[in-house]
Amino acid sequence: MTSESSPSLSQDTPDCPEVPRGGAWTFVKNFARNPNQVGSVWPSSPGLVKRMVEWFDWENARGVVEFGPGTGVFTEAIQNHLHEDAKFFAIERSPELAAITRARCPQVNVVEDSAESVADLCRDNQIDQVHAIICGLPWASFPDSLQTSILEATLDVLAPGGQFATFAYWQGVVLPAGQRFSKKLRGAFTEVHRSPTVWRNMPPAFVYRCVKR
Repeated sequence: MTSESSPSLSQDTPDCPEVPRGGAWTFVKNFARNPNQVGSVWPSSPGLVKRMVEWFDWENARGVVEFGPGTGVFTEAIQNHLHEDAKFFAIERSPELAAITRARCPQVNVVEDSAESVADLCRDNQIDQVHAIICGLPWASFPDSLQTSILEATLDVLAPGGQFATFAYWQGVVLPAGQRFSKKLRGAFTEVHRSPTVWRNMPPAFVYRCVKR
């Protein structure tokens, strides 16, 4: 089931994320070197962070994983919502961005690996079932095979009723890879809802909120 809410400007927050000194420039450099891995020239805004994180059932989420934390803006918000009994780690491919996230959130285990390895990494972190996955990966930049591989890995570890959230930029939605990913989500999850647009994000974005069968 897929639904879309109308865009709302009044609920958006300012578009300047707080990042550690040098973090924004590191993000820009990583985008220039690896646009297919980073996906945007600027970190996510507070408005987008709020749309991503506040949807989850944090009271009952005990196994939590983040894909692609970047500069740690989502990571920090996740930490603020975690249940005291929850286990949480993040997966980041870029060593530079992983270092920034560790500096911002020193209590979080940030693993330098691919989201495709999430099952093995869950075992390493003593997580038997994952109830929440927060994803900052640039799906519209990925080839079909990588989209499929990461989604399959996600579904393998996500518990029944588990929640998955990822965001998309509006300019990416019109690309073939972005359209393909949207169809993959609808085929993989029981529920797929689209949040209102965060217009003050750079670039404007919305969140896919998904629940596993």
